[in-house]
Amino acid sequence: MFCTAGSSIEVETEADIMEHPHDDQTRPFLCTVCDKRFTSIKYLDCHKLTHSGNKFYSCTLCQKRFRHQQSLSKHMNAHSSKYKCTECGKCFGSNHNLRQHRRVHTGEKPFECSVCSKRFTEAGHLVGHSRIHSRTKPYKCHICDKAFSTSGYLNGHMRVHTGVKPYKCSMCDRAFRFSGNLNVHMRVHTGDKPYKCPMCDKAFSQSGDLNKHMRVHTREKP
Repeated sequence: MFCTAGSSIEVETEADIMEHPHDDQTRPFLCTVCDKRFTSIKYLDCHKLTHSGNKFYSCTLCQKRFRHQQSLSKHMNAHSSKYKCTECGKCFGSNHNLRQHRRVHTGEKPFECSVCSKRFTEAGHLVGHSRIHSRTKPYKCHICDKAFSTSGYLNGHMRVHTGVKPYKCSMCDRAFRFSGNLNVHMRVHTGDKPYKCPMCDKAFSQSGDLNKHMRVHTREKP
């Protein structure tokens, strides 16, 4: 992964940059925009590109743009069947992301909150959730006064200011700020219902609808 076109400085992976739930490394280099910390000045310099808006590498299939060539290469896998879920057909940029996604179908949630015992499929989601208890919002918007508990929420919020909707439906003219919203929308066209009830024959297009349905079997009140 590279900071800019022509640069030879390697940076941490995107997952490493976002969250470090099991890492006690010292991170003395502070971003003054979002308060994120890094282990070295070169990682901080590369991170600053996320605030500059510069994206040097463009996908030829969907025109989505990336700051790093490795991010583009990883994204291109999502257009192929290299890392494809055999349950719902969704494709991913890496085998790591595919393994995480499979937990949607298996119901596996290996990461548990020590405060409220809520469980999560990914360590990063647990880290973000933990900030609900600590009320920490380290990711600050430099345009307005809003702050967020995760960098992903901040990145999504920034599209409110820019108006960017990078996730475009290939079958109609709808576009979305978040890839997850596009994935859900595509089921309107495909009729796909990947969330199957383990206790009856019903299936749903969204996990939230399955969760609501399960209350019929558990008699849990909404």
